[in-house]
Amino acid sequence: MSHNRPSSTRIATAVKRAGAERYLLLSLLSFAASVTLTRLFLELTGYPQLGNSELHIAHVLWGGLALFVAALLPLLFANRWVYTWTGLLSGVGVGLFIDEVGKFITQSNDYFYPAAAPIIYAFFLLVVLVYQRVRRVQEPDPRSALYHALDALQEVLDHDLDPDEYAALRGSLYVIRRDAETPSQRALAQALLDFLESEQLELAPRRDTIWQRAVDWVNAQMDRWLDERLLRSLVIAGLLLLGLGAVADLGILLLNRPPMEEIYAMVQGSGEPTSSNQVFLYVVRVILEGVAGSFMLAGGLFLFLRRESPGFLAGYLGLLLALTVVDLLVFYFDQFSSITVATFQFLLLLALLRYRNRCLRRGEVPFSVA
Repeated sequence: MSHNRPSSTRIATAVKRAGAERYLLLSLLSFAASVTLTRLFLELTGYPQLGNSELHIAHVLWGGLALFVAALLPLLFANRWVYTWTGLLSGVGVGLFIDEVGKFITQSNDYFYPAAAPIIYAFFLLVVLVYQRVRRVQEPDPRSALYHALDALQEVLDHDLDPDEYAALRGSLYVIRRDAETPSQRALAQALLDFLESEQLELAPRRDTIWQRAVDWVNAQMDRWLDERLLRSLVIAGLLLLGLGAVADLGILLLNRPPMEEIYAMVQGSGEPTSSNQVFLYVVRVILEGVAGSFMLAGGLFLFLRRESPGFLAGYLGLLLALTVVDLLVFYFDQFSSITVATFQFLLLLALLRYRNRCLRRGEVPFSVA
């Protein structure tokens, strides 16, 4: 007969949810799509309003509703699929909400306030930073691994545990049993192993999700059509194109030294008077664009000359500076027309990292971004 002994201390340390990076990525993508598609729809339709002479139902209300539903779902349901819908609805909700930030930071409720676009972009970058932090692979301690194992057992209740998931769960429990920090952890791991290895357990056939099939298809197409030579050429061309454009703008500003009236006109786009602060920010923007462009230009030239390590480093630093600092100012002046350039920069950064990984597989060791 066993006796239950009181625990000496209560553990309240947070445990990262298994698959948290997937749910956060879904929220991130739906957030970006929500803002982009909302702005595009309003631009194409002439900014229509839902309401009458007295009422105006702004889309921030729909964003709040989506956020409320996203918060309710995990409170009401225990199924794992809830987190997929929570990720999707939270991204859509925050996108619809933050899209109207200009109205809530100005006395005049100005939807088109110039600072709104960089605020939205900065918030997006913060979510990207959180995602990068969450997706880092770390070996879980036995307690965290048991959390993940118990969570994975929901697949048994839903008759959805496939052979791959079974093998991963079983292997994890063996590690927990070996590395357990307490006798209770070891006993629980053994009990779960006994259940998994019993004849009563039935496995489901492997069924990839739509998302997984889409990811596998994209990776297969990239491996098929984007060979290393083409990938290298695209990376070099992209770095040189962005770098030359940015350096040229800085060179024109430095060589021509236009009078203040022309700078005012460049800032406003119509020659109307503008503030000295905006002129200062515009000059800072051009200078930072030139610095980032110089790094990208150097990266493209180094890669062209087969000097991979300095090429990777210069290209990476240039794109990182552009995406995290320069684009904040670009969004301020060019507003959401900058989405295209920012997207191209991001895709070029992904291509650069993919080419770097291929070089690592060849045995070359370029710089590390870890």
